Amino acid sequence: MPKSKPSKKKSESSDSDSGPEDRGPAKKQKVESSEENSWSLGKHRFVKLTEFKGKWYVNIREYYDSDGELKPGKKGIMLTMEQWYKFKEIVPELEDAIKKNV
Repeated sequence: MPKSKPSKKKSESSDSDSGPEDRGPAKKQKVESSEENSWSLGKHRFVKLTEFKGKWYVNIREYYDSDGELKPGKKGIMLTMEQWYKFKEIVPELEDAIKKNV
């Protein structure tokens, strides 16, 4: 008997599109540990250039404190290089919208 796929429903009450609320640490991934490719955004949030399975990503992630050591959490986004370049293209439009609305 084939298994049915669970339905994918978006929670409208979430203030983030990061998926369900964190229920603990993310599963471990082999991530480049060099701080050379890491920039702090404050409040335990970082932008890191990481290599995973032979491909490079821009990883924007929230970290949590585990016994004095910062570890990556589930909240975040990992952009492919294609997505990163597309994001960079829209930044000027985003900045204009921010100036008009904020």
